[in-house]
Amino acid sequence: MPSPTRGTVPPPRPPRPGPTPTSGPTPTPTPTPTPTPTPGTLTVHVSGNHLVNGVGSTIQLHGVNRSGTEYACVQGFGPFDGPSDDASVAAIASWHGVNAVRVPLNEDCWLGINGYPNGGYSAAQYRAAVAAYVQKLHAHGLYAILELHWSAPGTFAANWQEGMPDADHSPTFWSQVANAYQNDPATIFDLFNEPVGVAYPCWRDGCLYGGDPTNGRGQWQVAGMQQLVTTVRNTGATNVIMAGALSFANDMTGWLTYKPIDPASQLAASFHTYNFNTCHEVTCWDAQVAPVAAQVPLVTGEIGEDDGTATFINAYAAWAEPKGISYLAWTWDTWGCGNGAVLISDYAGTPCSGYGAGYQSHLATLP
Repeated sequence: MPSPTRGTVPPPRPPRPGPTPTSGPTPTPTPTPTPTPTPGTLTVHVSGNHLVNGVGSTIQLHGVNRSGTEYACVQGFGPFDGPSDDASVAAIASWHGVNAVRVPLNEDCWLGINGYPNGGYSAAQYRAAVAAYVQKLHAHGLYAILELHWSAPGTFAANWQEGMPDADHSPTFWSQVANAYQNDPATIFDLFNEPVGVAYPCWRDGCLYGGDPTNGRGQWQVAGMQQLVTTVRNTGATNVIMAGALSFANDMTGWLTYKPIDPASQLAASFHTYNFNTCHEVTCWDAQVAPVAAQVPLVTGEIGEDDGTATFINAYAAWAEPKGISYLAWTWDTWGCGNGAVLISDYAGTPCSGYGAGYQSHLATLP
């Protein structure tokens, strides 16, 4: 999720974007089971400017973000914030229309570097926990999007959201993720959450990042999107790859011009939009987003608003739906209803009034 503050470098992020973490898994009532997906259909790949499933039918991703795996491992209370059991996944799947979950990851916790994960467990355990969660998602008919959310160059800690992937560790991260999931056709790779602070040539090809003066990290080398795409493909993985736009994934103006070359032709664009973003109106979506979506699949990895209603996100969904554009709302976490874009009040899937209930009502109108 982006900060409402806009600037040339990412602003400082708090240690976690929500309230006091839970100390362990929270029991959740078991909702109505989701039917097992038909064999072969829980596959996603690119065909033209659409995503298609294993039988060649066009699909749109409609879903939620499940935040926690980017920060819980830093703060020492486990891989997840809240439950990751089967009942909690079934609760997500119980919302009609949801078919995808975006899972933020932490570079240091995955690689086991710079003192992370914190809390007495290993990087191998972190990776295993993510893998088990992805399998639960698939068992309930849900696609998974794995995305690099928190990262850091050199020996600095990945304890907040950086502006760009780093050349020190991000290629290794994606090489390992791609190797782990290259035989999972229902998992998508979202290369970096919200790029910011550079121009599009650097976004694609890398550059020396100016650094954030508030964090003392100085200058460091960026891994461009082309390097990360190449890294993934060098493993043999043919999974769909998402590449997020600049300005917190909200500025699509240079995306087509600087689109990375993907030898597998499985590249999708990633866009984020909140009611406080620069590109938050139909005129901008028509001008910037629609032209990209006409050429490649476009996944809106995050939609949200900070006013307690679902007016904005449902307006975007109404605009995106007939264009085949996918979208996932922030966030399926119990950080307190009214505390920003929070969908639920408990992990049984009870929607927050206004924002959560409004999004659920929209999803209920989908086929």
